[in-house]
Amino acid sequence: MGTSKALTTALRDLIIAAHYGRAPVLILGETGTGKELAAKVAHAVSRQRGGLVVVDCTTIVPTLLGSELFGHERGAFTGAVSVRTGACSAADQGSLFLDEIGELPLDLQPELLRVIQEGAYKRVGGDRWLHSSFRLICATNRDLAGDVAGGGFRADLYHRIAATTVTMPPLRDRLEDVLGLFAGFCREASGASEAPDVDPSVQEALLHRDYPGNLRDLRQLASRVVARHVGPGAISPGDLPVQDRPVASPGGPAASPSEEPVLGDTFLTAAHCAVDQGWTLNNIEEEAKEAALQVALARCEGDKNAAARMLGVNVRTVQQRVKKKNDAGIPAQVSEESSSATSRQ
Repeated sequence: MGTSKALTTALRDLIIAAHYGRAPVLILGETGTGKELAAKVAHAVSRQRGGLVVVDCTTIVPTLLGSELFGHERGAFTGAVSVRTGACSAADQGSLFLDEIGELPLDLQPELLRVIQEGAYKRVGGDRWLHSSFRLICATNRDLAGDVAGGGFRADLYHRIAATTVTMPPLRDRLEDVLGLFAGFCREASGASEAPDVDPSVQEALLHRDYPGNLRDLRQLASRVVARHVGPGAISPGDLPVQDRPVASPGGPAASPSEEPVLGDTFLTAAHCAVDQGWTLNNIEEEAKEAALQVALARCEGDKNAAARMLGVNVRTVQQRVKKKNDAGIPAQVSEESSSATSRQ
């Protein structure tokens, strides 16, 4: 999961509460911060003898959530052709994890409160009180305190489930974990025993990237990178999706992906000349790519891998363009004379 101070502090509080107490635990955090994994940790270190039962309150039709939690009797509603025991029964002597509890309908909240306080509930359509003893773990990305103030969540239920509150930190507050997590997600996506090395410019890009989906976002990025990466070499900028690639400034280090590249007067002048001569956008784009490739190969002394990293493309792209030039009988790297002639134009 990581070794950052923000994460270890949250997990320490979670483990202490789960292992030494029996009161409900409320796990807060943005989407993708690992709340379900934290719930599994809480159950694993608890002293409950039973298993962990998970109910995601966002994936169940609100009218059926009561049946999911408490079960139903046969004939309780259309389609209830048999008795259903429900999550509360299944969690007896174990833990019940209610993910996104902020989505729990108001009319079910008093029934959940009764189960927490008294361990008693009735199935939908039933008239017998049933009993269950479980450890309640809840999670939400919502501001439940604000929902209480606005009347969207019962205050008595909130104070009952928030006996211990733990907030999972977003990825932006644990940047020291990003590279290790990225390596782990790459291994997961590739099925390899070891993750490939990562070019320093890619590491810098990963550390400066925004992750609105937190761990989910980083995992998806790793999957896309693994799908693009070919060969035994390090992950290069060309393996990153275009919007995540670092931008290299001429003669300088790679800039942050959020920084805009600066177009010099020479580039703009060349564009004016091309347009005046009737070049199409495709012609201009192709010539610009070829010129950039020639410059990169010249600076890297013909090293295609280094040129690919400089240009933020896969090495196969460089190889293909060089081969195309060679097949056409055109040298892939401009000479000093032709380069000088181009600059004079």
